[in-house]
Amino acid sequence: MATASQNGSSRPLSALLSQVLVAFAVELDNEFEWRMLGSGHPGARLSLKVWLDLMRHLNGGGVSVGSLAKLSPLPAASTKLMLGCLERWRFIRFQGGEEAKKRDGWGSGRGIRADCIILLTALGSRAVEIWPPLLAEIENRWLARFGETVSQIKRLLAAITEQPGAELPVLLSHALLIFEREFNAESATPLSLCASTLRVLGDAGVRLADIPRVTGSSPETSGLGWQLKPYVRVERDPGRTRGTFVFLTAKGIKAQHHYWHLVCEIEKRWERFGPLRALLLALFDYCGGLAMKQTLEPPPGVARAGALTPALGRRSVGPAARQRMRDLAAQTEEFLRDPAGALPHYPLWDMNRGFGP
Repeated sequence: MATASQNGSSRPLSALLSQVLVAFAVELDNEFEWRMLGSGHPGARLSLKVWLDLMRHLNGGGVSVGSLAKLSPLPAASTKLMLGCLERWRFIRFQGGEEAKKRDGWGSGRGIRADCIILLTALGSRAVEIWPPLLAEIENRWLARFGETVSQIKRLLAAITEQPGAELPVLLSHALLIFEREFNAESATPLSLCASTLRVLGDAGVRLADIPRVTGSSPETSGLGWQLKPYVRVERDPGRTRGTFVFLTAKGIKAQHHYWHLVCEIEKRWERFGPLRALLLALFDYCGGLAMKQTLEPPPGVARAGALTPALGRRSVGPAARQRMRDLAAQTEEFLRDPAGALPHYPLWDMNRGFGP
C-alpha cells in the first residue's frame, strides 16, 4: 500500500510549507534561547509561535486579555491556555502582583478573565527586546544563504496571503493556514492528522515508539489521542518480538488515500499562483543540501545541542526535563541528517517546548 508520496520522495505543497516554516522556527528558536542564555536566563525556550501569536502584542505596556484576544489569531481558549503557561514560566504576570498568584487556576487558563491586565516580567521584557531584531536577522541569513529564491517565495506568498511586507514565517504560516482550510473543507479528517501519523502508516505498521521520529514531531504531540483512535489500531505483532505497533483501520486507510488525492488536487489549483512548489524544493537542494542543514545546526549551549537546562519555570533539571532534552537533541540529529525526510509535514507545536516544534 505504500506509495512514493508516503516514502517521502514526493512531498505535497502543504508539507513543503510546513517543513520550511519549521526550519525557520528552529533556527530562530535556537538563536533566541542562546541570547536569553547570554542574558542570564538559561532554559528560556519560548518559540517563534509565542511571539507571533501573543508576545508581540504585549511589548507596549499593560494589555487586557480581551484586547489581546482580538489581536491574536488563536481561539479564546487557546489564548488563555498559552497565557497561563507564560504566567507559570514567569514571562508575564497579571495586575495585582503576588495577589494574582492566589487566584484559582494560577499558571493555567482557569480564572483568566477578559478584563485581566497582562504585564511583562523582567524575563518577558528581555524576551520582547530580543525577538523583533532577531526575526529580521534570521530572515537576512536566509536571504544570504538561499539568494533570490527566498525573495521569489516571499513575493508569491504575499500574493497568496494578501500580506505584502510581512515576514517570511508569517507568510509561510498564513499560506499553510489557507491550504489547511481548503483541505479541511473537503475532508472529514483534518490535515493535522492526515499529514502526521496517518501519513506514515502502511501495511507493516509502525512501532509506537518510532512515531515521533518518522513524523518529525515530539512524543507529546504525536501521541495516539482520542482524535486518532477511529483511524488506527494498536497491537503486538507476533512476528516481531519487541514493541507495540500501530496499523491503519479501514477508516484510516480511506482517510490516508483521500489525503494524498486531495492535497494533489489543491496543489493543482494553486498552480495559478506560480512556481511555489519548485521554489520551496529548491531550498532543500541549495548548495547540495548544505544550506538547509545550516539553518538547523544549533549553537552550543542550547537544548538542541544537547545542553541540559531547566524546564521553563524551573530552577533545576529534573528527570522529565532531561528526557525532553534528549528528545530535542535526537530530533535535531534527524533533521540534520535528512531535512527533507525528517522535517514534519505539518507543524505540531508542543507546549512543553515553549510551543515549539
